[in-house]
Amino acid sequence: MTPFDFSIPINPSALTLEMLVAALGLGILILGIISPKGARSGLGWVSFLGLMGIIGVAITMWGQSGELLAGMYLLDNYALFWKITFMVAAALVILGNMRYVDKVGNQAEYYSLTIFATLGMMVMASAGDLMTLYLGLELMTIAFVILVCLRKTDNKSVEAGMKYILLAGMSSAVLLYGLSLLYGLTGSVIMLDISRIIAMQPVSPALVLALVMIIAGLGFKISAVPFHMWSPDVYEGAPTPVTSFLSMGSKAASFAIILRLFITALPGVWENWAMVIAILAGITIIIGNLVAMPQTNIKRLLAYSSIAQAGYIMVGMVTASEAGIKGVMFYAFLYVFATAGAFTVAAYFYNVTGSDELKDYAGLSQRSPLMAAVMLVALLSMAGIPPLAGFVGKFYLFKTIVDGYLWLVFIGLIMSMVSVYYYLRVALVMYRDEPKDPSPINVSGPVTVTLILTMLVTLIIGIYPGPLSEVVNSAAHSFFLH
Repeated sequence: MTPFDFSIPINPSALTLEMLVAALGLGILILGIISPKGARSGLGWVSFLGLMGIIGVAITMWGQSGELLAGMYLLDNYALFWKITFMVAAALVILGNMRYVDKVGNQAEYYSLTIFATLGMMVMASAGDLMTLYLGLELMTIAFVILVCLRKTDNKSVEAGMKYILLAGMSSAVLLYGLSLLYGLTGSVIMLDISRIIAMQPVSPALVLALVMIIAGLGFKISAVPFHMWSPDVYEGAPTPVTSFLSMGSKAASFAIILRLFITALPGVWENWAMVIAILAGITIIIGNLVAMPQTNIKRLLAYSSIAQAGYIMVGMVTASEAGIKGVMFYAFLYVFATAGAFTVAAYFYNVTGSDELKDYAGLSQRSPLMAAVMLVALLSMAGIPPLAGFVGKFYLFKTIVDGYLWLVFIGLIMSMVSVYYYLRVALVMYRDEPKDPSPINVSGPVTVTLILTMLVTLIIGIYPGPLSEVVNSAAHSFFLH
C-alpha cells in the first residue's frame, strides 16, 4: 500500500471543516464582487457568523478520529483543538476590527483572505505527511503576504509586504530543502513511516542537516531568535488586524506542525536535540523581553513581546512529552485571547487617533476605561501575573522541565519579572499621564463585545483553568494514539 493508492477507503469527515471554511472564503469573495459597494460592510458579520457556525460543527466532532489516504491527513482531538483555536482567533480578529477594515476598504479581500489563511492553518494541524504540511503552510503564508500589504497607498504597509514575502520565501526554501532531504533519506513522506525508518538507521550528517534546515525554516514562522528579524518591521507596517492574526494564528499553526513533525516523525532524533531547543527557547525569551523594554511604538513593543511569548511556548517542546504538549496547547489558546484583546485596543485606537505611539496613549483610562482595562489585563496576563490565565499557562509549561532544565526555569522567571517593567510602563502612561486630547473615545458595539470577551476569558481561565485543562489533556493524549 502506498500513500498514492487511491483505492484506499476515504473518510470524508476528515475534511468536513476544511470544506466548510473553503466554501465560506469563496462565498465572501463572490459576495464582495456581486454586492454594491455600500453593502460590503456587512461582509464582516457574514464572515464572523460563518466561522462561529463552523466552530459549532467542530465541537460536535470532538472525539472523532480518522485519516485520509493512509495517514496523509489526520483527524483527532489534537487537530480539532488547534482548528478550533485558529477559527476562534480569526473570529475575534474579524469581530473586533470591522470598523478598521471599513475605513481601509477592500472588505471582501480582507475577510476572504483571513478565512483562507485560517484554512491553511487547519490543513497544517491535520497534516500527516510532508507535502500536506508544506501546502498548508504556503496557503497560510501567501494569504498573509497579501494581507500585510493590504493598504496599497501606505508606504509602511507596502514595505512590510515586500520584506515579508522575501524573508518568507527564503525560509520556505530552507524548510522545503530540509523536508526533501528527509524524504531522500527515508523514501517516504508519511510521518509515521519516516519515524519507523529513521529508528532503524544511524544518525547521519544528512539527517542532521535536514533537522537544522527544518528548525531554521519553522523558526522563522514562530519568530524564534535568531530567525526573528522580520517580526518588528512587518508587525509595525502591516494593518493592525493583520498584525494581530499574524501574531497569534501563524504562531499557533507553526507550533502545531512543529509538534506533529518532530514528535511523530523524529521522536528518537528529537530527544538528542532537546538541549538545542532549550537554549533557543532561553535566548528567545531573553532577547524578546530585553529589546521590548526601550520600544516607544505599541506595535513594535507587542512584536518583541510576541517573540518572548514564542520562547515561553518553546519550553513545552523541550521534553516532547504529553505534559509538554499540553502546556504548549494550553498557553497557545489563552495567548490568542490576550493578544486579540491587546491588538483590538491598538487597532481601534489607531482608527480614532491615527497613532501607534505609546506617548499618545496618555490618559486612555479617562478617554476609554474599557480599552485601558483590557490592555492592562492582556499585558499582565502575558507577563504571567496571577490570577490571570498567563500565570497558569506558564506554570504548566515550566512544570515539565523543572527536573532536567532548572536553569531555563530561572531564565523564564527572571525575564517574566523584566517583562512586568515594560508592560507596566504602558499602564503608567494610560493611567497616570494626562491626555493631550481629553475627548472620550466611543467604542462601537462589536469592539465592545470583543474586548469584554477577551478580558473575561483571560480572567476566568486564570481563576478556573480546570475545564480547559481537561480538554487539552484529551487533545494531548490523542496525539500519541496514531
